[in-house]
Amino acid sequence: MSKPTPLTNQEIQQNYSRFQSELQTLASKIGELEAEADEHSLVLSTLTDVLAEEPDRKCFRLIGGVLVERTVKDVVPALQTNRDGIRKAVKSLAEQYQSKEKEFDTFKQDYKIRLVKA
Repeated sequence: MSKPTPLTNQEIQQNYSRFQSELQTLASKIGELEAEADEHSLVLSTLTDVLAEEPDRKCFRLIGGVLVERTVKDVVPALQTNRDGIRKAVKSLAEQYQSKEKEFDTFKQDYKIRLVKA
């Protein structure tokens, strides 16, 4: 393993802050998307019963700030696709988070950074 490029204390502090900020941003986005996927799942669980009984029942959906009227049979597949896409995005962001976390740990080891409790 190659030795890290010498950095000034200020550069080390800036990199440390950048890593923390990036990890916090990723975690926040993951939480946001997980909540959205949960909302999709909740709506889908409600509409599944309706789909079996009344597939042509009116259903309203907000698309880009516009409320549109559809039928349950039209909305359910779109919601499933959206939920699956959100779950894939969450998985991808989780992988990015783990990768960034490993990079951060390596950085802390290379520069012998330890947390000091006040």
